[in-house]
Amino acid sequence: MAIFTIHNSGSTSTLVEPECSMSNGLPVMTIVGFAGRSLDESKERIRSAFTASELQLPKKRITINISPSDIPKDGSHYDLPIALQILHESKMIRLIKRDIVIFGELGLDGTVKPVRGILGRVLGAMKLGFDTFIIPAANEDQINLIEGITYLPVVNLKELYKQMASDEPLAFKTTTSNIDTSQEDSQNALDFRDIVGQQRAKRALEIAAAGGHNIILNGPPGVGKSMLAKALPSIMSSPSPQEVVTITHIHSLSNNDATTLIKTRPFRSPHHSSSDVAIIGGGQNPRPGEVSLAHHGVLFLDELPEFKRSTIEALRQPLEDGNVTVSRAKETLTYPADFILVATKNPCPCGYWGSTKVCTCSPLELSRYHKKISGPINDRIDIHVTVDNIDHEKLLGSSSNGENSVTIRKRVEQAQQIQQKRFKSQKNNAQMNNKQINKFSLITPEAKEFLDTAAKKLDFSARVYMKLLKISRTIADLEGSEAIEKKHIAEAVQYRPTKTI
Repeated sequence: MAIFTIHNSGSTSTLVEPECSMSNGLPVMTIVGFAGRSLDESKERIRSAFTASELQLPKKRITINISPSDIPKDGSHYDLPIALQILHESKMIRLIKRDIVIFGELGLDGTVKPVRGILGRVLGAMKLGFDTFIIPAANEDQINLIEGITYLPVVNLKELYKQMASDEPLAFKTTTSNIDTSQEDSQNALDFRDIVGQQRAKRALEIAAAGGHNIILNGPPGVGKSMLAKALPSIMSSPSPQEVVTITHIHSLSNNDATTLIKTRPFRSPHHSSSDVAIIGGGQNPRPGEVSLAHHGVLFLDELPEFKRSTIEALRQPLEDGNVTVSRAKETLTYPADFILVATKNPCPCGYWGSTKVCTCSPLELSRYHKKISGPINDRIDIHVTVDNIDHEKLLGSSSNGENSVTIRKRVEQAQQIQQKRFKSQKNNAQMNNKQINKFSLITPEAKEFLDTAAKKLDFSARVYMKLLKISRTIADLEGSEAIEKKHIAEAVQYRPTKTI
């Protein structure tokens, strides 16, 4: 039997083997192999766990090498594999004729505690050819998100020792992934029917949800921009089982609760005072930022110009590539960051430029305000829509406010099914590259001529031109149209920003 565990660095997994050597000398345990502080502290946790489990720690000089030794390693999930390697080396447990990947933090009382990020470690081990695991029992629900692996859930070290010391076969289980991701209407407090008017903004959000497009809502204070953004998850499709695995894994890396299952699309709304590290990720002990926690969901940035310029510019890579790379002195980490950006913005610092109220901003203040969002960021936002004022008389009216979220979500799901059939994967239109745009756009000659004319007159960049094709493809999918027609292009062009000064 060989005992292994996994070291994760961002999306990269490395196979780690705890090696144990015992020699005569003063009873002491030493851990080597580029071990960090929490890994070095494993010595005391293991010693206390052995005592609490009524196990005799060999009175020898114990040297533990965490191989490979040239990679910095840290974490509490090494506790259990080290403890089993000690038991194995001292002939206290029997051999098993298979290689096992083991995770688990030991409590001082011998309990095996859950570990953070276990899904990513298991998936990484599977890529390396392993299918047998020993895991904390508290992580069992998360492990069952992955189909077809063999695992042994462990509550405490004493019970595991009894199983491995006896002649009885270990009680391994096999996962059968059965994730119910059906969306309940009650989960969403905000329904599109609860929002008065704003039919154009609702239509834009429907297109954004169907094709995975980024959107910015522009308008004066109090017109419902934040309410529209918070209602977006109610029309988004439920995450697929594979997406549930990824979402749960990323959140377990960031949160202290390492056992929660997340079966809904995340909606992240960081404050504008958040640091660059909080938004992008990283830090002294690198963790995913808000852009990664919003993966397969929504990142809502309320009052986008109020965020720091460096924070806004740092969004360029995730908006373009769907992932974020954090480079530090010790290592470089890559986290997934494929989300729908929903941002809001006032027309000016006071908020009332172009509205019925008097604007108190000078032309210089207005210019500085709009320059906070650079051209490259504006280009990366697919849909720009203005949210208008609502007549007070309509706010408490009994008339219908349009379709409810359930009806809109059905159209969104149908459009996404068309896209999944087209790409033969979970990709959406916003993720198309230039080759796929040329292959799947199927634009009519009239629509092509209209788009070329609009691009020339409105001076669109090449990126904007291709994004208009992606949006038009989504609008056509919502209508069930195989070809992109002139009306689809015309609607897409309306979602480009107009000059404000």
